[in-house]
Amino acid sequence: MEQELVSQPEMWRRAVAQQKSENLLPAPGLKVAVIGCGTSWFMAEAYAAAREAAGQGITDAFAASEARITTRDYDVLVAITRSGTTSEVLQVLDDLRGSLRTVGIIGDVSSPIMEKLDAVVELSYADERSVVQTRFATTALAYLLSSVGIDLDEAIVQAGELVNAQTPQQLIEAEQFTFLGRGFSVGLAHEAALKMREAVQGWTEAYPAMDYRHGPIAIAAPNRVTWMFGEEPEGLGAQVQRTGAIYINNDRHPLAELAYVHRVTLDRARARGMDPDSPRNLTRSVILED
Repeated sequence: MEQELVSQPEMWRRAVAQQKSENLLPAPGLKVAVIGCGTSWFMAEAYAAAREAAGQGITDAFAASEARITTRDYDVLVAITRSGTTSEVLQVLDDLRGSLRTVGIIGDVSSPIMEKLDAVVELSYADERSVVQTRFATTALAYLLSSVGIDLDEAIVQAGELVNAQTPQQLIEAEQFTFLGRGFSVGLAHEAALKMREAVQGWTEAYPAMDYRHGPIAIAAPNRVTWMFGEEPEGLGAQVQRTGAIYINNDRHPLAELAYVHRVTLDRARARGMDPDSPRNLTRSVILED
């Protein structure tokens, strides 16, 4: 996990250059569905929000197991999968075969998904050995965000410093984490929480920032962390701080902030004697039996 997470800035740089040299993603104005499972679903959420915010057209994200695509008039399906073997994603592609254009963003280009797609964004250089995803997901998102006009130069520079940063002791020892986002960073908040659950087995939650005060703030307390990705809603920081919780809003690019959470997650796992490359009950790909 460490080798893979620290390589993220270079992976993002390669992905941005690759995206500029290709023309594989849906054109502006097309109606798009994006699917994935776990981490890939959260990257789909982020892309959907960013594409719509950029004015490129209706874009909906689905967990592959809950994809309601046949009931809607989509022009293109984008599938994000590191392994290319995830059962739910393969099932959606089989169900939709020939009915609309399909584009895959794939880590393992030797996987069976390749023959089920009309176009493939090949990110084999960002594939991973660790069960806990870091660089494939963020590299896929870097490709997608750059395609809708988001400049990632600042994120790449910031992440280059953060992936090797020392984790403060108060974050190592914190009892609980809640991650918040707005717009495309809501998906990143969900992903940050998933990383903590997978690698640290910790109590971790994630919400849209504006919704946090509609109940979830009740768990904020000393030795617990509320971590905001991106620009905070007015008054949120002061309200969280009054609870005694640790409030983090570093005013950095959300993608770089996610890379920092990967570092914090790794350090917390190590402090607890855990192996984030082989987390409890998890495998690299979920392949369901017939």
